[in-house]
Amino acid sequence: MLLTHANLVTSVRQVASGLRIGERDVLLAVPPLSHIMGFLVTLAVPLCAGATVVTVPRFDPGRLVELVERHRVTVLIGAPPMLRALVAHPLATGADLGSLELVVCGGAPLPAATQQALAARLPGATVGQARGLTETCVGVSMPDRATGSVPGTVGRVMPNTELRVVDTETGRDLGPGRPGELLARGPQVMAGYLHRPEATAAMVDRDGWLRTGDLGLVDGDGNVVIVDRLKELIKVSGHQVAPAELEALLATHPAVADAAVLGRGDPDHGEVPVAVVVPRPGAEPDPEGMLAWVAERVAPHKRVRAVSFADAIPRTPSGKLLRRALRDQDRQTV
Repeated sequence: MLLTHANLVTSVRQVASGLRIGERDVLLAVPPLSHIMGFLVTLAVPLCAGATVVTVPRFDPGRLVELVERHRVTVLIGAPPMLRALVAHPLATGADLGSLELVVCGGAPLPAATQQALAARLPGATVGQARGLTETCVGVSMPDRATGSVPGTVGRVMPNTELRVVDTETGRDLGPGRPGELLARGPQVMAGYLHRPEATAAMVDRDGWLRTGDLGLVDGDGNVVIVDRLKELIKVSGHQVAPAELEALLATHPAVADAAVLGRGDPDHGEVPVAVVVPRPGAEPDPEGMLAWVAERVAPHKRVRAVSFADAIPRTPSGKLLRRALRDQDRQTV
């Protein structure tokens, strides 16, 4: 992938305009610096602003809480597993996290309920979400330092950036509140894939519009909402089911610490949703009870048909689900 100097400089300025990091800020560089979020948002942006950056060799929930206290961290940016630790980890209960002023989630969606729980735990902090790809040099939308983002949304479109929502079948533009594929255009969009002109043309059209692969919408107030990745949608009897919607619902179950949903082949429906759940410490796994709980809250075609339990959900360092690994595991158990 080709990210130019202009891409990087533009992206630093875009992120800085919303997060407004200054010399007195202290950040933890938890995301890997080899990842665009780690390199640009938790390293380049604060260094350009003269802020203090505390590097962390690897993510550890208990260590995270300790470092926030010790260094009086003001800005924390990371993926959902890291931010959930501020609410769910035992050490976070009595920890002094009052130095935090801004908490931003990126890399993967943070369920609205989790964002609200995080905001309640950190009443002195602004909490928000951002969205982007490496191909957009980290950002398409982001929160504002003063207001954060509305729970369930990923903020608003970045400066000097255009966003379209198009019908996945016809390519026609859709109005506010209607879900479709998100297309982005701006000075942060990559120059292309190195020595891969066909892949570049498939990703970015001649007018500079980049296909994000996100199914989403823009509401009437200009907030960007991500429904799911288009390639992850589960097709149940002709209906499209977004795994992220079911994962967000499962995250609100009192016995669930983490969850992932994927499609399993079914002779009658084509595919059906199945879930992998990490129980909260001390919770007794009850698959039938959990299936019934979900069924009471969703349309019939969205019902989860099976639940299995695991010690952890496989994720990348940025917090994205490794669905391929989950699918391989699911095939072995069926």
